[in-house]
Amino acid sequence: MIEHQWCREHEILEVKPVGKFSAGDFQQLAAQIDPVITEQGRIEGLLINAQDFAGWESFVALISHFRFVHDHHKHIQKIAVLSDNPVLSFMPNLVCHFISAEVRPFSLSEYPQALEWLENPG
Repeated sequence: MIEHQWCREHEILEVKPVGKFSAGDFQQLAAQIDPVITEQGRIEGLLINAQDFAGWESFVALISHFRFVHDHHKHIQKIAVLSDNPVLSFMPNLVCHFISAEVRPFSLSEYPQALEWLENPG
């Protein structure tokens, strides 16, 4: 499941994975953000709280995740990834080569700094 909440009147979306990702999680998330992208043209920031990230239920879920990223990355300006997992903290350095959004890692204790970074135009 992916919990989500909007900040700053649909300009920043905070998502938090709970348990393993399923293929349906990304369809549900797309149903929430696609109307905002249609109305506003883009989302200023995405805050990924990966504290409870547990992976994917299946290969289909992994492919659904890749498809979601492919379909949405051009509509997101900045992505902040909150995690104390060393592997996930390295992930922004890898994905920045494949997506158009600016990506930056933050530790879990840096939540306020991550939100501030997303709020400031860059």
